[in-house]
Order: sequence, then C-alpha cells, then structure tokens
Amino acid sequence: MRSVIFFVQLLAMCIGMAFGSASLPKAASASDPSFDCSKADHDAEELICRDNELAALDNQLAVVYHAALENFPADERKNLKAMQRGWVKGRNDCWKADELRSCVKFAYESRITELQIQGDLVTVPVPIQYQCNGGEYDYLTAVFYQETAMPAVVLTRINNRDSGQVIAWPIPSGSGAKFQGRNVLFWSKGNEAMVEWNNDKLKCREISTKR
Repeated sequence: MRSVIFFVQLLAMCIGMAFGSASLPKAASASDPSFDCSKADHDAEELICRDNELAALDNQLAVVYHAALENFPADERKNLKAMQRGWVKGRNDCWKADELRSCVKFAYESRITELQIQGDLVTVPVPIQYQCNGGEYDYLTAVFYQETAMPAVVLTRINNRDSGQVIAWPIPSGSGAKFQGRNVLFWSKGNEAMVEWNNDKLKCREISTKR
C-alpha cells in the first residue's frame, strides 16, 4: 500500500508544503507560526501571523511534514521537498480567492491530510472495491480516511487503458457522500457510486462490503 499511496503525490493536487522561510519546526507559542512573521510579505502570511488557529495549523503542518519526510525513502525526499516549495506559492496565492481565510485553512488542512496519508502516519483503512461500467476490466478502489486532519478518500482507478490515483475531499451533498479531487467527482450512496473521472462518466457497484 506504501507504493500505491506514494503515487498520490504525482496525481493529486499540486500543493506541496514548505513553512515560510523556515526549514525546521521551531519552539513557538500557540500564536506563533513556524516562520518568522517579521519577514511576512504576503496577505496569507500576514493573516497567519495574527490568527491563532492558522498559526497552530502551520505548526502542526511543520511537525507532520518532518515526520512524513523521515518515512519517505531517501530517493523520494527530493521530490517531496520540491512539492513543499510549491505549496508556499499555492498558499500565498489564496489572496486570489473569494475568502482568504477559508482558502488558507483548507490549504493547511488538506496538506496535513496528504502528508499523513503519504507518510504512513495513519492506519490505512480497508479499501472498498467497485466494478464500473467503463469496461470489463474497469475497477475503482476507494480508501476512506477519517483519522486524518480532514476526511478524505483515496481513489484508484484501474482499467485496460491506464491507471490513476487521486485524493478527493468532501463537498456538500443532499444525500450520500460526495468527494471532489483533481478532475474527479465521486458520489457514493449505499453500495453504488457515480464517478466523473476526467472525461468518463461511470456508474459503479461495490463488490466488497468490508469497511
């Protein structure tokens, strides 16, 4: 499962994580983030420096990142660090969002969740397997995480053309459970699921009831 989960970072949202100008977590008060607020030069960073909850998330992310880094094989750490450098830009780009604080909070909680999964920091739940109508060999596996910073599902699609994997996040739904990831929409109700995967629209039925 470790090799499968690592594939997430190649196909999930391109939001790596770095911690402002800091490379290691530091001792900090509850209201201090892991980076130097005197050097904050973006709206997002300035908001974090005056928001206790966001500062706490920044510190949590720093701890989770370094724990995950320790679990990554040495030859994969360079790629993880590069993704993290990209995360700062993605977080700081939240100034473009309609609601800056909501964007920053989601960036932290989703990244913490990704690292908890990719870094083997949480127990991997029993996967749910689906047979889809995209062909005889079109299967979907869903792993639902609840012990992470925010709920998430890791979706893996295997068919006779190619394979892909993505992390999806919960979105509001009138009934059932609905998740959205990069180019993927997943909605499950009972033992059935509706999936939009890139340009494919699929109907899937559960073939494993173990949870």
